[in-house]
Amino acid sequence: MKNNKLLTVMLIILVTITLIGVVVFVLLTQFNKQTTTASEEPTIDEIVESSVDVTEITTNLADNRIIMLSLKIQTDSKEAAAELTKRDFQAKNLIITQLSEMTEADLKGKDGKATFESTLKSQLNELMQEGEVKEVYITSYIIQ
Repeated sequence: MKNNKLLTVMLIILVTITLIGVVVFVLLTQFNKQTTTASEEPTIDEIVESSVDVTEITTNLADNRIIMLSLKIQTDSKEAAAELTKRDFQAKNLIITQLSEMTEADLKGKDGKATFESTLKSQLNELMQEGEVKEVYITSYIIQ
């Protein structure tokens, strides 16, 4: 009888220690994942190095309004930024073509600009061979 109680107490203690060990192991691996993903985010200096400025473009919209805008295009690497710089004339062609099909109403508000940025991003990614475009930012914007 005494041996059964001792054996039961030992098993309970062993299971408890094992469970505590498993919980600690899971928590440690989860915290390590979070710090690893946080350190993979590019710094602002890396973002600037992998970005390309598109100088001011002036063109007509579909509703005969005139738009002047400048863009900053963020890529995923310096190599992709170098390629996009070489493809500057193709990028400007895509921008002008896209804008010529849009009206002032299409570009109105946050949603209109976000739609333009995402459309342009996908069109530029079709051009790219080295890397990809991560974000398109409108840095100046005037419609007359």
